[in-house]
Formats: sequence, C-alpha cells, structure tokens
Amino acid sequence: MATDYDAPRRDEVDLGEDSLEELKARRVDSQSGAVDVDEAEVAESFELPGADLADEELTVKVLPMQQDEFRCARCFLVHHRSQLALERNGELICRECV
Repeated sequence: MATDYDAPRRDEVDLGEDSLEELKARRVDSQSGAVDVDEAEVAESFELPGADLADEELTVKVLPMQQDEFRCARCFLVHHRSQLALERNGELICRECV
C-alpha cells in the first residue's frame, strides 16, 4: 500500500475514532486499478550472472593516461595526482593502498 508522506499526520485520538466501515472503505478506495505487468516482459530486462554475452558488442572509448594521472603500483588503477600518497623506489602508491 502506498503511503503519502507529505500528507498531514493525524493524532492517535483521531485514528481511534475511525469505524471499521470507514477503514474498509478507505482501503477499497486506495487500491489501484492498474493492470498487472506481464512478468515475461519484466524478466527480459534482467541480466543474470554468467549469462552468455558472446553476441553482444561493447563500445567503450578508452583514453590514454593523462599527464595529471598516475597508475598505482599496488592496485594498478589509474588515479588523479591528488590521490598520490607516497612514492617509494619509483613506485607511485595511491591513498587507498597506503
């Protein structure tokens, strides 16, 4: 059931005054008349782990390492120079690996 969090809240005193018939009527009124979505259509959009993606073509533009970047000697990720923590024997190490 959807809840409208922007609606003004009612006191507990007001909630106790509602009759059972009023609560049932509100429940029926709040139910949506939307048509159920076909489960097969929804399932097609999910990617399963280990799925065969051999026929898929990936297009990613790979940029060369920039002048203000370095490759960490421990995790081998390319970071911005602001992430450089220390340099030991010519090896550059990022803040995360220190």
